[in-house]
Amino acid sequence: MYLPPKGDYSQFQDEKHYEEKVREWGLSTTKEVKKQFWFKDDKQKSTVKIIGYEIYGKTEEYNTVIIEFEDGNLSCIHPAYLKEMQSPSFGKVYVSSGNTEQSTPMKKEEPKISQTKEEKSETLHKKTTKKEKQEKPAKIQLPEEKVHFTAAVKQLALSWNNFNEENDEVIILENVVIHEETPIEIDLCWCSHSKTLKKLELVPGDTLDFNGKIVKKKLPKGKDVEEKFIIDAPVYYKINNPSKIKKS
Repeated sequence: MYLPPKGDYSQFQDEKHYEEKVREWGLSTTKEVKKQFWFKDDKQKSTVKIIGYEIYGKTEEYNTVIIEFEDGNLSCIHPAYLKEMQSPSFGKVYVSSGNTEQSTPMKKEEPKISQTKEEKSETLHKKTTKKEKQEKPAKIQLPEEKVHFTAAVKQLALSWNNFNEENDEVIILENVVIHEETPIEIDLCWCSHSKTLKKLELVPGDTLDFNGKIVKKKLPKGKDVEEKFIIDAPVYYKINNPSKIKKS
């Protein structure tokens, strides 16, 4: 029944960090963030609490939740699966494969059609153009701990959240500098538009001085949003839990 974490896992830095992650996973939509959740299978129904999470995926944008049972045992579970368990109608029997990656259904192979030289040339040109558009910036060695930043507000935007299936408010930062012995410059970053940031009433052009932790996580584009909330360039880095923020 249990799928305990294989090694170290990420723990919540504080209560605000817990609330931010639980809302990001779509596990609580109430004003007071839930502390206990239902775990259900074909044999039992018990209460659990979330004590941390694992990060996986090539871009480190996926999470596996670590839950603790009343008897002290730990187990890994996908947040979307845990969300399903909160529904009163949940009663299906699932068999766990122990694999946190979601499988992709096989696609039916289409019959191959031969191309003329002109068609092949046009296809190659399209592929090359697409590759150039999707080219990512040079790899940056990111600090693992909290660091000091300066940045400017580029725009307020909306980003699609697959867990709660709605757009989240985010802030796009430009001219981001990580202040270490050797400063690191990053073109664009993003962060959640938290309650703390909303109090600052930020507008494009504001400059910020703050502490935070940076991770490589591409920003998903919003769905069905006004033009002013559309992100006009790919953003590959996210800043988590900004604190000690000064606006100028």
